[in-house]
Amino acid sequence: MRKKGGKEKLNRLANKHVLQLSIILFLLIIIAIVVIVARKVIISDGQATNFETEIGQMGDSDDSEGEGNTTNFDNQNETENETNTIDTVTVSNNFDVLNDWQIRLVNRENPLPDDFTVELENLDASRKFDKRAIGPLKQMILDMRNQGIKNIWAQSTYRSIEYQKGLYEKSINKYLEQGKTQEEAEKLTDEYINKPGTSEHHLGLAVDFNNVDEGFENTKAYVWLLENASDYGFVLRYPKEKEDITGIEYEPWHWRYVGPEHAKKMKEQNLCLEEYVLGLNLV
Repeated sequence: MRKKGGKEKLNRLANKHVLQLSIILFLLIIIAIVVIVARKVIISDGQATNFETEIGQMGDSDDSEGEGNTTNFDNQNETENETNTIDTVTVSNNFDVLNDWQIRLVNRENPLPDDFTVELENLDASRKFDKRAIGPLKQMILDMRNQGIKNIWAQSTYRSIEYQKGLYEKSINKYLEQGKTQEEAEKLTDEYINKPGTSEHHLGLAVDFNNVDEGFENTKAYVWLLENASDYGFVLRYPKEKEDITGIEYEPWHWRYVGPEHAKKMKEQNLCLEEYVLGLNLV
């Protein structure tokens, strides 16, 4: 009887310990669940607060200009813009530059309006240039001569639309006399002469030097211009490597006034006027 009673007592103690352990385990599980839920709530609240703060900063950025209240998002956009654009303001995104007379783009796709006018001044007895740009042209030619390049002169400058029409038709007739068809004559003419209304010479900002032939690239004057013309605001308008963009065959004699600021940027970045004005290198 004692053995049986002792065994039952042991069983009761064992059951009691099991129950206690079960209760403790249950409580631990409850505590763990509470901790996890509380942690998630805290994290969520923190993220919401940060997001609201960032939105507030973004909304206040215009009012706080100059006070350093910019977000990483804004700074990232500025960095991306600096990486993906040319060093200058792209003209297509800047209306002030679009209206800059110095870099007005005239070509087959951008003819001048019928009412276009320009104030001219005489370069010599028969040649005229835009009054606003004739000073730099005169100075550039004078400096070339003072530096020993005597064989330099302006062959062609401003042309009226009527004069351009005569040049265009004369070229076509020349090719027709050689046995070319009308279509062939026009195509060959278009390689070197723009149709009336689409020539830069109408602007009074373009100058053709000397004998107007490719031999000009072998002269000291051409080498000097490549090195120094941008200081006076002039650029080589139709470079050899840009023929597919300009649509005009290489013309070492044809130089265009765009102003010193634009000229230097175009030279540094190796851009023709179409690329500089339209941002074609960004497409």
